[in-house]
Amino acid sequence: MGHSLAIDSPGAPSSLRTVRPDGTPVYRYRHRPGQPPVSVTRFDAEAAHPSLPPDHRHAHDFLVLVYVEEGMGSVTVDGVERPLRAGEVHAVSPGQVIGVATATELARGRAWSVAFTPDAVPALTSVSPLTWTHHPLLALFAAGAGPGRIAEPDRSDWSAWLADLAEELADPGRLGAREAVAALLTRVLVAAARLAPGAPATLDPLVERVFAEIETTFREPVSAADVARTLGYTPGHLTTVLRRRTGRPLLEWITERRMTEVRRMLRETDLPLDAVAARTGLRDATYLVRRFRDRYGTTPQRWRRAQRTWS
Repeated sequence: MGHSLAIDSPGAPSSLRTVRPDGTPVYRYRHRPGQPPVSVTRFDAEAAHPSLPPDHRHAHDFLVLVYVEEGMGSVTVDGVERPLRAGEVHAVSPGQVIGVATATELARGRAWSVAFTPDAVPALTSVSPLTWTHHPLLALFAAGAGPGRIAEPDRSDWSAWLADLAEELADPGRLGAREAVAALLTRVLVAAARLAPGAPATLDPLVERVFAEIETTFREPVSAADVARTLGYTPGHLTTVLRRRTGRPLLEWITERRMTEVRRMLRETDLPLDAVAARTGLRDATYLVRRFRDRYGTTPQRWRRAQRTWS
């Protein structure tokens, strides 16, 4: 089925965030005011995207879950070809590079794509991005987990859950939609996690050291150079190693941790932006606004209001 499986999730409200040195574009999830950060799209063979280049290499800063209803094909994820078969669930983590490998389109090929950020699930709203791969709900996203295989009698359940989720998202303002979306997405993630291998993924020892240092210091105005020096590396070397092993450079991980805490504080407190900046290692409110707008395509104030509207 190839590109029509939409591992790239073009149905998600996304926009270009940055371009990596190798030319790979990275797309961010564009939060829509008053709506949850979840998008569900159903694709079939006729919904292919011929306008995209043959190797539409790119990455996301959000999570993507793909359920293949019918058909087959393949994509590449971080340079490794990944077959796509009916009854499989594939998880693509933020930062992983996606590209089309070979494509075998079948006349009745169909798939569902769910794009979301952790803010969409109550159990994940305060989870550090440095440890999210260890959260039970995200077990299928853990490095090396591979695709999940759904038993044939259970496949109709998956189709029904995703159809219900799409229906709730089509009218997010109606009574109970917020709770229904969170419950349905949680149900899908629970089912996906149960398809993951039993053994938990283990982090690279150096990556663990880097993440531990970030977790300890991100509330302070430290830089990537500060973290690297503390661990005994040059910033350039550690950035290169971290990008190769995690798909994201050192500064991006520091920023991601800070932005997760910023979002939590905006959502859960009424602190002014200067206070939020001071508690997340950012210089001041002006710098916070600029970084937040660059990262999410909106201001912290608007994002906070949207969260209150959705809540």
